[in-house]
Amino acid sequence: MPAALVPLPLLTLAAVVVVANGIAWAAFRIDKAAAGAGRRRISERSLLILTALGGLGALWAMVGHRRRHKTRKPRFVIAAVLAAAAQLAALMYLLAPAAWSILR
Repeated sequence: MPAALVPLPLLTLAAVVVVANGIAWAAFRIDKAAAGAGRRRISERSLLILTALGGLGALWAMVGHRRRHKTRKPRFVIAAVLAAAAQLAALMYLLAPAAWSILR
């Protein structure tokens, strides 16, 4: 019965968002490790694109784990906050009908 409460396209979208956030998080962590080791880094353009797709993951990687990464660059912080806010707003919008049906 719980599977019927959330439509399959919504579950697919949620899976895509989770994967995008995971990829963004991993890219920021890999870039941070490369910076510390003096290795080749991930381009800022690539990180910004990943930030746009996975805002929550990028934001978590930027400020989490006591490893602030790219937090001195305003465009990364602004992009991550805006993308994370957009993801949360979209999630609330998409889940609202399912939440109301559960509460009824």
